[in-house]
Amino acid sequence: MSDSARTTTPFSLDAYFERIGWEGARQPDAATLRGVHLAHLRAVPFENLDALGGRAPSLDLADLTAKLVHGRRRGGYCYEHNTLFAAALEALGVRVTRLTARVVVGADRFEDRPRTHMALLAELPGDPQPYLADVGFGAVGSLLEPVPLLADTEFHDAGRRHRLVHAPGRGPLETWVLQAYTAGRPQAQYAFTLEPFEPSDYEVINWHIATNPRSPFARRPYVQRLTPGAHLLLDGDRVTVTRTDDGTVTERKLSDEAQARRVLAEEFGIDAPEGLTLLR
Repeated sequence: MSDSARTTTPFSLDAYFERIGWEGARQPDAATLRGVHLAHLRAVPFENLDALGGRAPSLDLADLTAKLVHGRRRGGYCYEHNTLFAAALEALGVRVTRLTARVVVGADRFEDRPRTHMALLAELPGDPQPYLADVGFGAVGSLLEPVPLLADTEFHDAGRRHRLVHAPGRGPLETWVLQAYTAGRPQAQYAFTLEPFEPSDYEVINWHIATNPRSPFARRPYVQRLTPGAHLLLDGDRVTVTRTDDGTVTERKLSDEAQARRVLAEEFGIDAPEGLTLLR
């Protein structure tokens, strides 16, 4: 795509709302922010198939719109989702700061994990309280709705429970940690500061995560879909379904490539690219 096309292609809020099925209000307020956030998560799946094929996905807004909005049968990972969502929020009149976070699930020391996740800080007109928003965290502990940036307060977001806490940090900015409640106990998901990051930063991080041979996203399929009743995850050759109502978890193993493609199409709403080997 030429530089002129990259800078002149408009973002269509109408097309985006049609894609996610949003028919509600368009005011830049908390109710709209929560509703659009949840609608996006339920409509656009999380997937790493471009990275699995050895290619870093484009973060250009026109390319993201073609893939995630008009493509219908594809999804993306965090940089794609949150870049698109940020554009939609800004079109609504929301001020957005792009953040990066350390994914710390299972980490003994937060500093051992690099900043590889993209999240957003959303500020609404006339509302002094900013919100942490994130439609691109590929995990069952992800936010379903934005939560106020308040420490030591439990939030119930569309059936999930989260809270934000402060953690010791070596830099000049406060370190925030998003925790999700798992089996009744809070578990750290990612740690971040409020330092703004730019598109050029994500270009580098995106390339690293997609092409580094040690990156898990470059080695196996990792796909998730959220429905009103369940969270579906394909990780390698295993499909895990977590029920929303009671937390019941079921798991099954896929037997071959044909079954993997069929499951992606029928259960996740994704058409895998031709020539891509899913199970390795």
